[in-house]
Amino acid sequence: EEDLLNDVCREVVEKWSESQIVDAKEKKEDEIQAIASMMEKQAKIVVKPKEISQEEKQRKAALLAQYANVTDEEEYPFPDPVGTRALSALNMPPALFRNTNVEDVLNARKLERELLRDEFQKKKEQDKLQREKDKLAKQERKEKEKKRTQKGERKR
Repeated sequence: EEDLLNDVCREVVEKWSESQIVDAKEKKEDEIQAIASMMEKQAKIVVKPKEISQEEKQRKAALLAQYANVTDEEEYPFPDPVGTRALSALNMPPALFRNTNVEDVLNARKLERELLRDEFQKKKEQDKLQREKDKLAKQERKEKEKKRTQKGERKR
């Protein structure tokens, strides 16, 4: 009975492991089949090229040419005085706009420095006047003290 029990257990384990291997193979085949079907579906999808009329092509080319001219003539980011002279000599129109951000920032900083310089100068003058007042007040105190001591000595 014991030998029979071991044989039966071994047979059950073997059958179970065989069924697991078969299931794994079937799952792998199913995955491969799913991937293949997705690839076939993607291959069937065809992107139709957008049809553009001749008029639209011309309009697009004109816009691109217009913007290309603007960017060629633009002075940004570095103004080129020689290049602008050459353009004016050729009677070319100047750029439609000029970027003044850098100039505005520099002017604002310059103005701020000037204001700070003026404030510092005023403060310096006020300090100088205050020192003179302090000096005069100190001198007056000394003179009063001197007069007081002279008066005291005369009384003695």
